[in-house]
Amino acid sequence: MARMKLYYSPASPYARKVRVMAIETGLDKKIEMVNVALSPVAPNADVDKHNPIGKIPVLSVKGMDLFDSPVICEYLDSHHKGRKLFPRKGRERWMALRQQAMADGLLDAALLARYEGALRPEEKRWSDWSKGQMKKIEGVLTQLDAEAKALKGKPTIGTISVACALGYLDLRFAAFDWRARYSKLAKWFAAIAKTPSMKATVPPPG
Repeated sequence: MARMKLYYSPASPYARKVRVMAIETGLDKKIEMVNVALSPVAPNADVDKHNPIGKIPVLSVKGMDLFDSPVICEYLDSHHKGRKLFPRKGRERWMALRQQAMADGLLDAALLARYEGALRPEEKRWSDWSKGQMKKIEGVLTQLDAEAKALKGKPTIGTISVACALGYLDLRFAAFDWRARYSKLAKWFAAIAKTPSMKATVPPPG
């Protein structure tokens, strides 16, 4: 396989999902990691060359640039000979994709809330907007907590996505203390957080 190049940031939960997938599939040794800095108000020219949306993660391989994280993860899962993390068919497949969608939706809301509080000038911040995003996060957490039993077992793209989303809440929304309200989800996360792929990709504090 041609060498791959991943444009990422250690704090990006979407990029973390790709990095966890790479480790779980044994492809991490074949990927060159390119750590880039960017934000919605400070784009990165190198990333822009590979993704017209200007976002990470981006995987460059065989003269082709792939984005975003679901596409990259599915590409990686198609290039190894082990157990597939995107289940092939049946209920297991749709459950995994549904879990990924919930996790990515949580992250979309979390990033919007984060940008509103950290990047927007204070006099222009809209509290109702932030509350609306937090309501979405709480809705997903409530659903995941109710379905915590379905998260157990060998990792899939769904459970990897959920784990990375919860890790982002720990990083950027520590005061939210989601564990206090979603105990079944917290118990599951405590176990998956100990896996090598999750431990190797913990974002730096700050």
